[in-house]
Amino acid sequence: MPEFGFALSSELHGPNELVEYAGRAEELGFDYLTISDHFHPWISAQGESPFVWGTLGGVAQEIDDIPIATGVTAPIMRIHPAIVAQAAATAATMLPGEFSLGVGTGENLNEHVLGDHWAEHEVRLEMLEEAVEVIRKLWTGENVSHHGKHYDVENARVYTLPDETPDIPVSAYGPKSAESAAEIGDGLVTVGPQEEVVETYEDAGGDGPRYAQMTVSYAETEDEAVEAAYERWPTTALTGDLNTELATPKHFEQACEMIEPEDIREGSTPTDPDPDTHVENVEEFVDAGFERVTLHQVAPDVEGFLEFYAEDVMPSF
Repeated sequence: MPEFGFALSSELHGPNELVEYAGRAEELGFDYLTISDHFHPWISAQGESPFVWGTLGGVAQEIDDIPIATGVTAPIMRIHPAIVAQAAATAATMLPGEFSLGVGTGENLNEHVLGDHWAEHEVRLEMLEEAVEVIRKLWTGENVSHHGKHYDVENARVYTLPDETPDIPVSAYGPKSAESAAEIGDGLVTVGPQEEVVETYEDAGGDGPRYAQMTVSYAETEDEAVEAAYERWPTTALTGDLNTELATPKHFEQACEMIEPEDIREGSTPTDPDPDTHVENVEEFVDAGFERVTLHQVAPDVEGFLEFYAEDVMPSF
């Protein structure tokens, strides 16, 4: 039986709404939460992008004991890994035993904002591996000096530490990042039912939990759901490296001009309000080897979506 998570979408909702939705998802029996960490939304129509570490403080006061993970943080450019180590340790202290630091190599959309060069994926993966090393060193509570290829830390110590060190699940979309996730991480995170990513992760020795995000557009009718996904989250229909390489919301809007509503209807995002359709989509993730399915609602009716899954989809598993 899979565990069902709810993705708190920082690109679509402000911090107060995210806090409210976190509490409601817990009330309705979801197993865990994730929260996105962006500087920009993908497109301007999404309209939001609050600072994840501030939002997490509010979430910590709203929920009781549902686990939550960043989905995901890129501790490589926009925020130095030493600062991420401190921020995550604080979040884990406020969410004892329930916080995980999901990490990945990021997108140009968010990471270019300080003017740093957007490196190729192999270099960013190397940066992520060193960043995780820095974070784990600082979580020991010892005084740390680190002079590596990409990062320097001088006489730094994180004083506020949780009793339980957070897990670090790692995002992967291809074989190299899946192997890295197995080597440096405590779990695997991806988008879509990517069976080959699971296989590579396991072949490389990965034995942590496997998370995959499933984008959903739930509304009363399929036409309404298609329209909502087309207006609010058309990027699911983009292919190739565009999601990691484009630099601004405007660039994504230009790329999405080639997308039509029928691309959404016929694509990977479930838009049919029939519960059986959603059950079948979840089963694809389970069959691909994912034990944790993170549901990402992109249509406006979050409350209706949460109730729909809690009452009509999750009981089927």
